[in-house]
Amino acid sequence: QLVESGGGLVQPGASLNLSCVVSGFTLEYWSIGWFRQAPVKEREGLSCVSARDGFGFYADSVKGRFTISRDMARNTVHLLMNNLKAEDTAVYHCASDSPECSALKKDYNEGADYWGQGTQVTVST
Repeated sequence: QLVESGGGLVQPGASLNLSCVVSGFTLEYWSIGWFRQAPVKEREGLSCVSARDGFGFYADSVKGRFTISRDMARNTVHLLMNNLKAEDTAVYHCASDSPECSALKKDYNEGADYWGQGTQVTVST
């Protein structure tokens, strides 16, 4: 099971730190990634933290603004989002991924065995 939290309504330029609490399997063997879904837009894979070494992979659209990290003790993955823009408005989901984070490259349209219900992020004045 994956449960996201940390979304909300913020102004442009603000930051949010999303959390994904994982239960039923361990981050030691499973990579975890994030994708977002906005109305009338394609699903977009954002980032993934590899189970092998904790390395973070990023989509070009968020590289430099978003940072993924994992807390092994709490079996939790975080996505720190800085300098948020209106176009970041979406429902954000975390999902399981392969050790190589291969599902990220497919925008999590395939390859993810588990994902959460999502948390809403709205960036607006």
